[in-house]
Amino acid sequence: MSRQRDQVWAGIDAGKGHHWAAVVDDTGAALWSRKIDNDESAILTAIGEILALADRVAWAVDISGTASALLLALLAAHGQKPGYVPGRTVNRMSGAYRGEAKSDARDAYVIAETARVRRDFAAIDVPAQLAADLALLTAHRTDLVADRVRMINRLRDVLTGIFPALERAFDYSAHKGALVLLTGYQTPAALRRRGRARLTAWPANRGVRGADAVAATALEAAGAQHTLLPGEDVAAQIVADLAAQILVLDDRLKGIDKQIKATFHAHPQAEIIESLPGVGPILGAEFVVAAGDLSAYADAGHLASAAGLVPVPRDSGRRTGNLHRPKRYSRRLRRVFYLSAQTSIIRDGPNRDFYLKKRGEGLKHVQAIIALARRRVSVLWALLRDNRVFTPDPAAQTA
Repeated sequence: MSRQRDQVWAGIDAGKGHHWAAVVDDTGAALWSRKIDNDESAILTAIGEILALADRVAWAVDISGTASALLLALLAAHGQKPGYVPGRTVNRMSGAYRGEAKSDARDAYVIAETARVRRDFAAIDVPAQLAADLALLTAHRTDLVADRVRMINRLRDVLTGIFPALERAFDYSAHKGALVLLTGYQTPAALRRRGRARLTAWPANRGVRGADAVAATALEAAGAQHTLLPGEDVAAQIVADLAAQILVLDDRLKGIDKQIKATFHAHPQAEIIESLPGVGPILGAEFVVAAGDLSAYADAGHLASAAGLVPVPRDSGRRTGNLHRPKRYSRRLRRVFYLSAQTSIIRDGPNRDFYLKKRGEGLKHVQAIIALARRRVSVLWALLRDNRVFTPDPAAQTA
């Protein structure tokens, strides 16, 4: 009977239908390689076989999303905490090994070897129930927002082809009244036939404020075009359908925003996170999802680094002090701090004062916002550490 090894490295190339796992020893020799169905019993069997190979197993996975959710949960149930090896790193490391063929088995081996050679990959934490709920809700909201942007762009494109004056008259991404109007009237002739009084009644009866102004703007656009364009009738139907879909999507977004808000407010430190100017329940939820367990960050600097707000040097030859944004960081976390910083400067207060100070020092708008975002990381870190809400009084902050 062979002696059990002290440690092995297991790399998993995760997929929706199945995973492929490979195990290597401290010399890089392959010990185990197998396809695993994305099924609880199959994953449990594989975990048991791999754990039996050594006293300690270092796990590494290339996907930390929904495809690997069951796998990660079962590993956590066995007290195993895998590291995350980005797909880009796997592709780069593949060039260091023989052969050009790409297969799941080869990718799993490369992941295992990468984890053996490098020890600096972040561990994947299986989220708690609240964080998991927020992750699903915010991801769904992102998809809905993307769908809305796509439909509005399509609506504007079709409307430009038959009625460019009306397309220019409203900001359809923010004007509910204009969308309601388009569900009933889309062509210059139809608007003129309706008349101002009856045209005002159409959005007013559907809960639109300022319906008279909407009607007046639409009639002004209709007065500028008297030419019937090819395909106008079909295009008008498409515009009406798109406008109706966008309005339905807006209702869905309002509903999911309420759900995100309610779920986020169940977080024990939601009040603290939301107290920071520029952070509402949506960005607060995004922060909880993107940051994960704050105990994984030793200090505010590590959190800022994870958000890509700490420049790293890229020196070469005689050039030194050449600082750039890091390549490896959470874009979602960076977006939270950037957007909240940008929102915080709208009103007077310490955030706007800091921004104006940086602009006075010669920084451009984006540079000043990034500098403010970095500062706000330290502030939020201190608030969460001390379990206290933000106050604009500097003396109170340092007390």
